[in-house]
Amino acid sequence: MEYLPAWMFLALTILLLLGFPVAFTLLGTSLLFGLIGFGWDFFNLLPLRIWGIMTNFTLVAVPLFIFMGVMLERSKLAKDLLEAMSLLFGKRQGGLAISVVVVGGLLGASTGIVGATVVTMGLLALPTMIRHGYQHELATGTIVASGTLGQIIPPSIVLVLLGDIIGVSVGDLFMGAVIPGLLLLLFYMAYVLIISFIKPSLAPPLPFEKLNKDFNINSKWTYIFKALFPPLVLMVAVLGSIFAGIASPTEAAGVGAFGALVLAIVNRRFNLQILKETMLTTTHLTSMVFIILVGATAFGLVFRGLGGDMIVRDFISHIPFGRWGILVTVMAIIFVLGFFLDFIEITFIHIPVLAPIMKSMGFDPVWFAILFALNLQTSFLTPPFGFALFYLKGVSPPGIRTEEIYKGVIPFVLIQLLALVTVALFPSLATWLPAFMKR
Repeated sequence: MEYLPAWMFLALTILLLLGFPVAFTLLGTSLLFGLIGFGWDFFNLLPLRIWGIMTNFTLVAVPLFIFMGVMLERSKLAKDLLEAMSLLFGKRQGGLAISVVVVGGLLGASTGIVGATVVTMGLLALPTMIRHGYQHELATGTIVASGTLGQIIPPSIVLVLLGDIIGVSVGDLFMGAVIPGLLLLLFYMAYVLIISFIKPSLAPPLPFEKLNKDFNINSKWTYIFKALFPPLVLMVAVLGSIFAGIASPTEAAGVGAFGALVLAIVNRRFNLQILKETMLTTTHLTSMVFIILVGATAFGLVFRGLGGDMIVRDFISHIPFGRWGILVTVMAIIFVLGFFLDFIEITFIHIPVLAPIMKSMGFDPVWFAILFALNLQTSFLTPPFGFALFYLKGVSPPGIRTEEIYKGVIPFVLIQLLALVTVALFPSLATWLPAFMKR
């Protein structure tokens, strides 16, 4: 019985690696080991815990942010942004890749949905980059990495979930993620500029005539303004209302969902079919997140009830080099798990166990939540189960090989780790803005 939590965790890991559905694996494992550990009384505890999750007001932000992102994707905001940024930067060395990074950041601050961003940029930007002589690895790596920026740049669904699990204000996490998110975006841009300067053949510049022919655009600055104005307005409405203290993150999510609807109507890209598709997609994604959350809640109840957190705490407390050794070990565990598990699975299964340990070591909760978010972002990019890699492969031209996508993403994973180390060494990058806004 003493090692029952360890057997429970092992059974869960094996079943997940065998490909069983996450939510039902979590629930099934929890029910089995809950009965073994607590008997039938376990069923008196579980409904109360699930009810507490389903009545959590903070989590209402999840479907609202999903609706906002899907509606903006359906209204072709990404297409307009990509074309505008290509006109702005395309004539420079590595300009198209810079455009992709900037669009990834803007879409991250507007939608936050990785799949939609990667697929859209893969369909629009990748053929153009390949046609104009970009190296396959650089083009694919830039697209998949930029598409994941929405995981750290607020408003981010993963920050909403982390805030609820760790027990810190989602607004503080949004503010704390601004500087690290911009830092990561600048690191991506710096890499593209450096690599295109060292090897100009990898990312050649494009003359305006070719860009104009590709996108069939006549008035450059008018088009750029029209493409940039909607996402900027939405960013100000959502993040500005939070940072100014006018709205909570959940209320700001409602503002964002309504704003996305208004933008689609103003741009004449709204009809009942688009609304129906958006609502169906939102319902599907929200249901997926919440059924996994219910399963993870049941798993956490059993795991901690059986003393699993004490086993983990005892193991981690024997790690050498003090609390910094523990921090490195925890981040290494999260990074390795990202090779095999989705960020939602890691967030709901492992963070509830690891976060209290980090708190007990005296680390700032906002700071280590941002570290978790940066680390979780790599799970989209690391083979063999990086979902962003699958998204791009599904829409790539026939000439793009899977190994080229895998090779292209390696530098960007290293850049993400560099950003993680930078924020770890300089905690004020994550804590200064929330403290300043409170003052």
